[in-house]
Amino acid sequence: MDGLQHPLAVTSTPPLRGPVDSPAPPEAEEMATNLKAHRGSMSLATTQFEQQAPSAASDSRALRGRSKSLAAVSLHQHPRPPLDYLSPVMTSGVPFKARSWEPTLEKAIRAIVSIKASHVRSFDTETSGGYTATGFIVDAAQGIILTNRHVVSPAPIMAQAVLTNYEEVDLKPVYRDPVHDFGFMQFDPSRVKFMELEEIKLSPERAKVGLDIRVVGNDAGEKLSILAGTLARLDRRAPEYGIGEYNDFNTFYLQAASGTSGGSSGSPVLDIDGHAVALNAGGASRASSSYYLPLDRVLRALTYIQKGQQVPRGTLQTEFEYLPYNEVRRLGLKAHVEEKIRHKFPEETGMLVVRSLLPKGPADGILVPGDIVIGCNGKMVPHFIALFAILDDAVGQEITLTISRGKKVQEVKVIVQDLHAITPNRFVEIGGGVVHELSYQLAKSYSQPTGGVYVATSGHMLASASTWRKSIIVSVNNIPTPTLDAFIEAMKTLPDGARVPIRFYALHKAYKDKVMIMHVDRHWHKFRLAVRNDLSGLWDFTDFPPPPATIPYSPSTATFPPLDGSLALAEKLMPSFVAIDFYLPYLVDGMKATQFYGTGFIVSTQPPLVLCDRDTIPIALGDIFITFANSIIIPGRLLFLHPFYNFALLTYDPSLVGETQVKPIEFADCQELNQGDEINFVGIGNDHSVVMKKTTVSSVSNIGTRECSPPRWRAMNVEGIKIDDSLNSQGGLMTNDEGQVMALWISYSSQNEKGKDISFMSGLLASLVKPTVDQFLQTDNATADAEKMVFKGLDAELWTMRIAAARTLGLSDAWVKKIEESGSSRHTLLYVLNILDERSACAKVLHVGDVILSVNGKLVTRMCHMTFIHGLDQVEMVILRDGQEMEVQVPMSKFSGYETTRVIGWQGALIQRPYKAVLEQVRNVPAGVYVSCTLYGSPASNVLRPGVWIVEVQGKAVKDLDQFLDVVHAFEAHMARRRRSSYVPPLQRSAHDRANKEDDERVLIPDQSDEEDDDDNDEGYIRIKTVSRNETVRVVALKLDLHYWDSWQLVHDDNTICNWASKEA
Repeated sequence: MDGLQHPLAVTSTPPLRGPVDSPAPPEAEEMATNLKAHRGSMSLATTQFEQQAPSAASDSRALRGRSKSLAAVSLHQHPRPPLDYLSPVMTSGVPFKARSWEPTLEKAIRAIVSIKASHVRSFDTETSGGYTATGFIVDAAQGIILTNRHVVSPAPIMAQAVLTNYEEVDLKPVYRDPVHDFGFMQFDPSRVKFMELEEIKLSPERAKVGLDIRVVGNDAGEKLSILAGTLARLDRRAPEYGIGEYNDFNTFYLQAASGTSGGSSGSPVLDIDGHAVALNAGGASRASSSYYLPLDRVLRALTYIQKGQQVPRGTLQTEFEYLPYNEVRRLGLKAHVEEKIRHKFPEETGMLVVRSLLPKGPADGILVPGDIVIGCNGKMVPHFIALFAILDDAVGQEITLTISRGKKVQEVKVIVQDLHAITPNRFVEIGGGVVHELSYQLAKSYSQPTGGVYVATSGHMLASASTWRKSIIVSVNNIPTPTLDAFIEAMKTLPDGARVPIRFYALHKAYKDKVMIMHVDRHWHKFRLAVRNDLSGLWDFTDFPPPPATIPYSPSTATFPPLDGSLALAEKLMPSFVAIDFYLPYLVDGMKATQFYGTGFIVSTQPPLVLCDRDTIPIALGDIFITFANSIIIPGRLLFLHPFYNFALLTYDPSLVGETQVKPIEFADCQELNQGDEINFVGIGNDHSVVMKKTTVSSVSNIGTRECSPPRWRAMNVEGIKIDDSLNSQGGLMTNDEGQVMALWISYSSQNEKGKDISFMSGLLASLVKPTVDQFLQTDNATADAEKMVFKGLDAELWTMRIAAARTLGLSDAWVKKIEESGSSRHTLLYVLNILDERSACAKVLHVGDVILSVNGKLVTRMCHMTFIHGLDQVEMVILRDGQEMEVQVPMSKFSGYETTRVIGWQGALIQRPYKAVLEQVRNVPAGVYVSCTLYGSPASNVLRPGVWIVEVQGKAVKDLDQFLDVVHAFEAHMARRRRSSYVPPLQRSAHDRANKEDDERVLIPDQSDEEDDDDNDEGYIRIKTVSRNETVRVVALKLDLHYWDSWQLVHDDNTICNWASKEA
């Protein structure tokens, strides 16, 4: 041990070493790379808020045409000594300080790559999404690239490297260190066709305080940046990036003021000889300090990787810290021990101390925080490298630690655990969420034992119980789930659609268990296990068997609690009220939220029909649950969504509510309510209590909603009733004293001027609802055949105009007189505010700004005067346009009560036919399929924006969903059939061939055939042409990933309880 010296020690006179050859002249193309997200911004990059990096110091093209004279001169000089060679004899006439970085950088740049990658699933500390970073080649023959651990990532990823000459190669992750911020990726060197590969040598021993360095990497994925600095510290504590994030520990870091930024993660820190002395890892957000990982453990790992072996890593589940001697003394270090250590390691300034350890870990109960580490297995360990050199080679063995606890020096024995065993390498996908065992990284962040079922993303099913990301599941359906296997077995027992208790806690509040009700989903999403395969770099999926066929619901009976005598009317009406919950598995039809709830009203028991507003059930796709008497929850099924008025009609299985009192509401005969009318309000409060009050109608006015972004259904062309007291309720009924319903008090959805979703309550006249319910009840098989319901209406949004404004537009005095003599309570007129579908027959007749004077000979002054048109095929209107009165025949448009009936999932994009609300926000509707949503981390999320039409794929027009599937599947099959499995490097042409102009001109000859040949230069990308709502045309290339993102479709199916079936596409 006498000769042991801290490898990162700062020595006043370094030992002399033999000379090192200078870099070869950079004759091949240099390397421009794009990068981003070093550690400070990685977590942000994986969500949506990518930190913009400062502009690069130099463009890659600036290096390209540069003179090679400097490099050529260096060839004829003597071999160059390393930077710390302090020979008094100069090896050339050039002063030592005047050496140029140019030849070094020109060679190094060819070994540096830009990495663009996506986390395809949330996992451990990472969330799904795309990011860019840097890496550099450390073994050109095997194609091994070194970068940061937070770039390689513990999560499943798809990654590509862009070389300096803009060739692109696929990367596979081969190793990510469980603790330290480094990892390796690999590419196939035979796929690089147009440049010679370089590699950068790792030389951790060259790191010295005062060393001039260059950090060479990519800036926000676009340009090469070369940042200069000087190593200032070699013993900085590992930077901390936040609780619940990835953090390095049990190592020193190097520090310099080079000001690296997002994207430079994984950049090499070079000395003037082109050797990597450290790996760029992170930086301070409020200073120019940059932090670099020393390469000692990296070099050890690389030797194992090159041999194709597992890298042995040991752990005590203990975090050590390096404290200076003055602080160690306070913890009880004896003077004679300090004297021996200082004498043996004169460069050391402190000792290792136990900082924290995890419960149930190998050192739990053996070590305690504050223990001073003196030796291990009979050898003194003054720093991290000495200690972990022993631990990493002793996995599964017992070691002896010599520690000082207080003033007492003692020996303890502890078994070294395999670090890889507590780093998860599998996950379960269920209900659209991802769960896996709690990793060492997160366990350390929250001082929890490793293991336990961790929620990486909640998805549709776990979100129904508010079991969000960073929760630990303790039990499901009262079955304990201490391990992932126990969770899998518990979930296998549960039938689809069951509602079961789930016990869990949030990691940041580990002392507080929660119990919620979870709705089991086995029909929207797959239930499968993924296991990491380090040979292929992919995660292999295994599907679990289908759920048990038992029916999760059985008949139950409930009663209503008695109410006070003063609430007799409410007690009479309560059996007509139900509570409704609605859960969306996917965001389609313009949705931004996935959970909705509200009040419903029973309008018929033969057949069973429930009516609710479209703020409770906004679209057709989702799971509906109906609660009777606050006691019985059963699934519901949607029959139709009214295309104009704010209500939907549902049904349910009446056998499941047993003898529970269920009573349909009785509609009053009155056609309208007027200002000042007295009514009774009976409703359900936000705490599910009964609300009742006698109140007065304060106004009857138009319902105004804004166009939403993304576009979604909104109420229009209807009047709403306001009452004196804005009662705090989820919904209710406006009745007369006999309990007959005059209007429904329901919730309307819209957006404010900032695009934030809002909702407001208003009354909807019973006379607008009753005709539709009656029509539905008259169909042959009402509950099964909602398709027979046909709705007709105007494809236009109307609004009211004062007479004064109409006069300005040219309204004649004769019409004014007619209005005044009509006896109408309002002297207003309707006009066309907006055309809802430019392709409709109505749009060819009516124009925006047309003032409607009469319809079928009747004067029209209010919205309620237009209700009669819904049963007609066309109407005759007198309109005022551009100051001229004219008669027009306006055809009615047909509307569907069940708009979206098919959704395709392809490469992470949710694709559907453009729905009605989209059409009102576009003038020329493109012929194509509509992208409703893209899922984080998917190939589609990198290139497609939600809200665009796909009009062409690979140059072929796609007008509907079937055409789209045909074209993409044909391309996928073409890729699978390609004869060449990998690139064949082109033959190097002779100088004579390169000078042959005729040969060059062949490139300019057009192809005679429309058929695409078998050239695979597209590297697996598919071309997609999109058109946005404002008619912007773009062509994007999407990298296909058929492993993680297969094609599927949701199809409307009346045979299932949710009306939908999930199938292969």
